[in-house]
Amino acid sequence: MALLGLNGSTNTAIYIRSPANNVQAESTQSGGRRPATMSPGDILLLLLPLLFLSPNAVAGSDDVGVLFTSSRWIVDRTGSRVKLACANWAGHLDPVVAEGLGNQPVDRIASSVRSMGFNCVRLTWPVYLATRTSLASLTVDDSLRRLGLADSAEGVAVNNPRLLNLTLIEAFKEIVWTLGRHNIMVILDNQISAPGWCCSKLDGNGFFGDKYFDPNEWIESLKTMAAIFNSSPNVVGISLRNELRGPRQNLIDWYRYMQRGAEAVHTANPGVLVILSGLDYDKTLAFLHDKPLEDLSFKGKLVFELHWYGFSDGGDWENGNTNAVCGDISDGIMAKGGFLLEQGWPLFLSEFGVDIKGNNPGDNHFLSCFLSVAAELDLDWAIWALQGSYYIREGRPNYDETYGVLSWDWTEPRNPYFLQRISAIQSPFQDPSISNSPAYGVIFHPSTGLCVLRDRLNGKPILGSCDENEAWNYTSQHKLVLKDSGLCLQTEEDNGVKFGEECEDSGSKWEAISKSGMLLSTRSGTNGSLACMDIRSDKAIVTSPCSCLEVEGPCSAAESQWFKIVYSNRRGGSSFSKLCSS
Repeated sequence: MALLGLNGSTNTAIYIRSPANNVQAESTQSGGRRPATMSPGDILLLLLPLLFLSPNAVAGSDDVGVLFTSSRWIVDRTGSRVKLACANWAGHLDPVVAEGLGNQPVDRIASSVRSMGFNCVRLTWPVYLATRTSLASLTVDDSLRRLGLADSAEGVAVNNPRLLNLTLIEAFKEIVWTLGRHNIMVILDNQISAPGWCCSKLDGNGFFGDKYFDPNEWIESLKTMAAIFNSSPNVVGISLRNELRGPRQNLIDWYRYMQRGAEAVHTANPGVLVILSGLDYDKTLAFLHDKPLEDLSFKGKLVFELHWYGFSDGGDWENGNTNAVCGDISDGIMAKGGFLLEQGWPLFLSEFGVDIKGNNPGDNHFLSCFLSVAAELDLDWAIWALQGSYYIREGRPNYDETYGVLSWDWTEPRNPYFLQRISAIQSPFQDPSISNSPAYGVIFHPSTGLCVLRDRLNGKPILGSCDENEAWNYTSQHKLVLKDSGLCLQTEEDNGVKFGEECEDSGSKWEAISKSGMLLSTRSGTNGSLACMDIRSDKAIVTSPCSCLEVEGPCSAAESQWFKIVYSNRRGGSSFSKLCSS
């Protein structure tokens, strides 16, 4: 089956027969709480690719399930880069049913994942789904109704009637196969043992030996899930355990059981990536710096994962100077796990998240910093979360997930502007297979998710889609020069910025300053005063006085002045990510 890409190319698509039947889409004409009808939100989801989705994000493959590691990269059989740009989809809470099935048909949910630019879902599950027959054999209908969620059960009957009377394990399989039909890779994430919201230090699920966390049962669950999906080509990885934590955590047991779990998964399913999390809610893998995990029997499949949320950094994002906070915390991320990239291991940032509507100032500051780091390191990542709401969370039905990229009713993106901001990191900047393509700079503006380009109409510098990918050379003299023309960025009167051919004056030099390293400063005007690159509301590039350089305490005015020079080797600004062969 061939898909016509947005650029007119054809890409091979995965097509997998459903275990329930061969129906590819569901709709109902009457009855129920949320009928499957086309809404304005559905139309928006269909149009999103035309607004800002890169063709890199829609490439598919008939061999996507066979991925490997090559030094710090995840690659396909040909050695081409496969960048994971994932959304977390929860299926581990009390109902043990993938969220949202009472709101939208599963095919429509999968379509929304694709249209929002994600190529991957990190699908969560509890140990008991794989080890406790009394749970796994419940039907979706039974599981929802036993929790008093009759309204949700009726919603599933309307939107996903085929799933209502499937057992929980069969319904889980159906979700995986449906994602495969939509060319979406899946990482199976063991989120917890006993179903419920994750996580707290004292919930009995935190570390090996806790009340609900029997290491032997956990290993059996990994074997079972790995074997079930051994023939599913879109299942590309298995994450052994989410957010190890609590008073029992220790390195001896981490090395002992993580190695056993990794070997169990690889033996049952040699094709998948084996993904290992760290300690302290997966905020640190620092212990691997001096003691790598070296005794595994397999190679070319091991990936490490790390989590990063703004709320994990205390109140620094709201109460500190964001230049300093971003610089300090970015250094901390390198010390806690980023060093693995330098050692030649892939690092998957498997959870990050923010209030998607932008109502949390601390989250907003964190997101700008996060995007700069994710772009600079060209990380694989997964956002928390896809789901706009939960059937029930911590005893509260229809709980609104403010971190969800979908709206509460799952009909549309919660905030399309947020999708624009992350779109640049959904495509790879680097591909190790393009060895004959020289590296160049991309000037990325994290607070908008756009890049500095040359306007095709008036020749002025402006922000635009990073997929157009202007190639820059940042010289040792701190000049920003377009590689194809030799034109450089320089200041002009009235705080403007232009392209020029004479690049020797002080207004043509841009030095990265501040702890964030993202203020591009220059000397402008007759008195040579210090100014920093900035943007206007019309996305034009200008200069203004540098912000938050020496300020103690709260100062966040600098974020519009944050520009990150990211190095790339993708061809011509529109080369495919090669999620697989075309």
